[in-house]
Amino acid sequence: MLCEIMERDIRIAVIGAGLGGLTAAALLQREGFPLTVFEQAPTFSRIGAGIILSANVTKSLRPLGLEPLLLGAGIKADSFVSRAWDSGEVLFEIVFDAAAEAHFGASYLNIHRGDLHAILQSAVDPASIRLGYSLRQIEERHHSVRLSFENGERVDTDIVVGADGIRSRVREHVLGNEPPRFVGRVAQRAIFPATRLRGYQMRDCTKWWAPDRHILTYFLTGRRDEVYVIGTVPASGWYSESTWLPSSRDELVASFEGFHQDLRRVVEAAIDVTLWPIYDRDRNDVWSADRAVLMGDACHPVRPYMAAGGAMAIEDAVILSRCLTQFDNPWQAFVTYEAARIPRVAEVQRISFQNSWMHGPTDPDWFFCYDPWAAPLSEPTVPRPQPASHSS
Repeated sequence: MLCEIMERDIRIAVIGAGLGGLTAAALLQREGFPLTVFEQAPTFSRIGAGIILSANVTKSLRPLGLEPLLLGAGIKADSFVSRAWDSGEVLFEIVFDAAAEAHFGASYLNIHRGDLHAILQSAVDPASIRLGYSLRQIEERHHSVRLSFENGERVDTDIVVGADGIRSRVREHVLGNEPPRFVGRVAQRAIFPATRLRGYQMRDCTKWWAPDRHILTYFLTGRRDEVYVIGTVPASGWYSESTWLPSSRDELVASFEGFHQDLRRVVEAAIDVTLWPIYDRDRNDVWSADRAVLMGDACHPVRPYMAAGGAMAIEDAVILSRCLTQFDNPWQAFVTYEAARIPRVAEVQRISFQNSWMHGPTDPDWFFCYDPWAAPLSEPTVPRPQPASHSS
């Protein structure tokens, strides 16, 4: 209850109102921190993409009381199936029955990203969200930070959380200007009504594997009335300033010509296909500088082959909120957060780079059973010098 929240005097600015930023904001507000979220977009919209919430993510959000909303908006997938692109052979299947849910500690959900975003937004004080605030500059002061925005506004704060994605302006402040790396692949996405399947009984979640491409298909709601498709294919480059481009059903169908007829029946039902470039970065274990700290794609972008990008951002939010709550000194909170997160995220980055997750027999316990609320917090074994602005 609000009357039980401890009031704290450390002001926090979260840059970016994506999945990780909203989760961090909700958790930190719950702990009594005065906090404002600054989002460059002028409005929120139901972006046409799906997302998988494995048990580690569902557990992360449980203390916010959002699980009933997630279960209502998404679907508890009955299984995840990997199949060979041509023969349709089942390469691996994991069943998400009651025993698996008890073992992993939570549900495995498919959900529309826009619905997840709206649920997370509902956990944040609406008065604390500022839309149309594009960060221009961060100016470090002795005991505070000044943020300057493109709209002319200036804000002073004590801590800046960079949750502003792979092209993060906060990252530029921490690590300098370094453009993300195009990986030579693009993603074709589509969402369409399940009625377009014309009676075909699609499985809840299936990934089809070919030597140089793959495609994932799954339902987005418990009614099984909305289908999401995302396929990734090679591309020589991305020659547009836009973050995405319109594509077509014909291009999607052509990209997966020769695939098993079960997959062909799904892609042939698609409409409103869009094309998205895939970017990543080399691993960098510097996630903070002075009073600024990074999370999610701002510090560890992963290729979208393991359904782990959003998961890692949400886990980050939990660990960062725990550290900021436990330590009065922001520097101590930052280095403890990094020590807790970097080894796990590094393994996710490695597996996502390989695109090997659940291709064949896989033990997913290390990923699904992880609970960021129970993960130990300890400072790094190699000390990092404390900035003068954090010392007494």
